[in-house]
Amino acid sequence: MSGDVSNKKRLISITKGNLSNNHIYLSGHHDFFHKKCYGQSNKKKGIGKELILIVEGLNESVTTDIGINGSNGKPRNFFRNRRWVKRFFEKHEIREGDVIAIEKIDKFKYRVYPFESKNIREGASIPDHWPEVNPEKPTAIDIFAGCGGLSFGLKKAGFQNLLAVEWDVSCCETFKENISPRVLQCAIQEVDTFPSCDILVGGPPCQGFSNLGERVPNDPRRQLWLHFLRAVRDANPLIFIMENVPPLLKSAEYQEIYKQARKLDYDVEDRILNAADYGTPQRRKRAFVIGSRIGKPAFPKPTHRNPDESPTFENKDLSVWKTVRDAIGDLSPIPDEKNWHIGRNPTEKSLRRYSYIPLGGNRWDLPIELMPECWKRKTKGGTDLFGRLWWDKPSVTIRTEFYKPEKGRYLHPVENRPITHREAARLQGFDDDFKFIGKRIEVGIQIGNSVPPPLAYQIGLAVIKEIRKSKRKKVTSEQMKRESVYV
Repeated sequence: MSGDVSNKKRLISITKGNLSNNHIYLSGHHDFFHKKCYGQSNKKKGIGKELILIVEGLNESVTTDIGINGSNGKPRNFFRNRRWVKRFFEKHEIREGDVIAIEKIDKFKYRVYPFESKNIREGASIPDHWPEVNPEKPTAIDIFAGCGGLSFGLKKAGFQNLLAVEWDVSCCETFKENISPRVLQCAIQEVDTFPSCDILVGGPPCQGFSNLGERVPNDPRRQLWLHFLRAVRDANPLIFIMENVPPLLKSAEYQEIYKQARKLDYDVEDRILNAADYGTPQRRKRAFVIGSRIGKPAFPKPTHRNPDESPTFENKDLSVWKTVRDAIGDLSPIPDEKNWHIGRNPTEKSLRRYSYIPLGGNRWDLPIELMPECWKRKTKGGTDLFGRLWWDKPSVTIRTEFYKPEKGRYLHPVENRPITHREAARLQGFDDDFKFIGKRIEVGIQIGNSVPPPLAYQIGLAVIKEIRKSKRKKVTSEQMKRESVYV
């Protein structure tokens, strides 16, 4: 799936209420603004900070903040001082259903501009200078491509990249370095049309479906599947694969995805796959939706099994799950700062906290004097927070902030430190020669948001077999037709 662009940019759908009241809903996006921007800013008293909005189409920047509701202390859902909103809407002829972007420039400065509307779309087209593809190899299009974890696995399985679409710059550079230069650095909405291909894959951003964080009914990220299906209509692939978080399968959007794909003559099946079952040293469950117009959708058979479960007739000959030790046991216990084996600079207090966590332990092993106040108050849940990994089990799901133990079970099994970027990449199944490009935070997002390449590889093997079989049948059928002419 795509890099975590929510740290840099937010997309907001404009409603009829926004247009009539000249405001922009900020519900679900309060984490995007610095906490000092909330409440009445008062420069004379030194209270708070004002936001500077650089609004596209207006001649001056806008100074504002976000109010606090006096009755409940919660943030209000609009910018204060919003006379500029009406001028912005009028300038760009914003209509109901259009999408605007708010992009972070620094802590207190943001850019506001139209993102998707019928008035501004110019499109992105494939340039002439891209290298040619091999006509003998099956082609793949990857949208919401991220750094290319899914495409990297498909490449190993025998596919060649025809086109990738990704709007994060550092993700695009990593994709180019490891997979193919045939990448459009733009939003999916900006691509006018997609070329025909054998397989089309992608993971529409999952924030709108995820169990983590706030679910926002009007979140435009929940609607990006529409562009995925638009790409399917254009490219008419033999097979498409959509990857996302498991809650997608229980959403109203998925019901519509299924219905629209069936109208396009695809057989559609969905499954939740655990990356550990396919050679990744990580328990990571993801939903995969496969649509095929060449027969029954093909899912890969597991290559590994859970050693804690009794073997069955079907899996008794499989290798057991790979473990954290298998993945990172040979790395230097002290980060050598080479090839993303990079450490942090924890405070003395953090080091003391780390030292109290035993193998497989978590925040409940901290002495009360070292617990943050919020943990003291919350006496239930969060058993992975500040947790230490087990050597002889797969890792927990690697997310984008794996270098922060307060976010999950990300402490090294024995060392008093969080796992490094290289260790996280190995736990995701990336080879050491896969080159990540970007800053530390950017590369962390690339690693955490990727489809594990070993899982992608097994999926690729399963579907490429079906594609080759279909093409052989087509060639045989055409030969028989030609030969019948001479009978």
